[in-house]
Amino acid sequence: MSKKTENRKLEHLNICLKGDVESILKSTGFEDIDFIHKALPEIDLEEADLKTKFLGKSLEAPVMILPMTGGHQRGKNFNLILAAAAQEFGLAFGVGSQRAAIENPKLAHTYQVRKVAPDVFLMGNLGAPQFVQGYGIKEARQAVEMIDADALSIHMNSLQEIVQPEGEPKYNGVLQSISKICRGLKVPVVAKETGGGISKEVALKLARAGAAAIDVSGAGGTSWAGVEVQRAETSVGYTLWDWGIPTAVCTADVVDSVSVPVISSGGIRSGLDAAKALALGADIVGIALPALQAAAEGEAGIRNYLQNFLSELKAVMFLTGSKNPKELRGAGLVIYGLTREKLFSIGLDPDRLSKGRKR
Repeated sequence: MSKKTENRKLEHLNICLKGDVESILKSTGFEDIDFIHKALPEIDLEEADLKTKFLGKSLEAPVMILPMTGGHQRGKNFNLILAAAAQEFGLAFGVGSQRAAIENPKLAHTYQVRKVAPDVFLMGNLGAPQFVQGYGIKEARQAVEMIDADALSIHMNSLQEIVQPEGEPKYNGVLQSISKICRGLKVPVVAKETGGGISKEVALKLARAGAAAIDVSGAGGTSWAGVEVQRAETSVGYTLWDWGIPTAVCTADVVDSVSVPVISSGGIRSGLDAAKALALGADIVGIALPALQAAAEGEAGIRNYLQNFLSELKAVMFLTGSKNPKELRGAGLVIYGLTREKLFSIGLDPDRLSKGRKR
């Protein structure tokens, strides 16, 4: 099993780097959101400060480089490049699923990045289905200790599991399993989707189960059904390529329902996207595919990408008169189009949201 898992990790990495893996027709919804321009921002650009805190850790910017790599030598190289960039810019960082290293401890080194990122908020990663098939607190601790992690994410990937040829779509009892890990682990547990989005109802269940934070990982960015279709064509994969809740919609929905920190990810492609997610109430944003693709160009590539991304975010803060991410959550928005209709459909008032969110 371990060799198959290792090979699958490499296939996923190569497809994400070379294939067309993003949503086809469905968007994140951020294109339907505009900021109300503040002609008199009453601050200088240099006053816009990106610093924030997440789960007790100070960050230089409200950004996490999210997991896509590990379990193979090539994945290790990407982990080191991305983690070093996170260290340089003061961002959070998460590794890909550590299942390969649980099955084969010889692969643990492909996830270990502390030597280049001693100060980053580092998040481990295991899949929810494994916790209803034998994994428990032992494996959760092993994943954390393996990389000296500050938190463990448990990723929910039900869509990917039904499309993946060797998938394990087993979720019966998963909430109880997550609750046990939350209670038994000394570090925070982050409940994370993988491109399908999280609804208010599910977010409430996860928070009650003990999740310290929730990553909504909505639709509109990377489609893991699309990734798996390129490994083995299936009709269900093509049919469900665009499945999920748009990121902007589930961000607003989850922020409205829980008091724990919320990570907005799924199709965050620019600092402007990030600013919109933060204005909707997210505590930080997550980026994955564009960071991975930039890292393929080496240290200079990821450094240039992050500099531009953070400059864009800072520019939006200036144009809305926001001195920090908390003030950005109070910036005025205009919400229209399909995103407006979808917010109404789940019981959220876009006009209330447009007046700015407070957390």
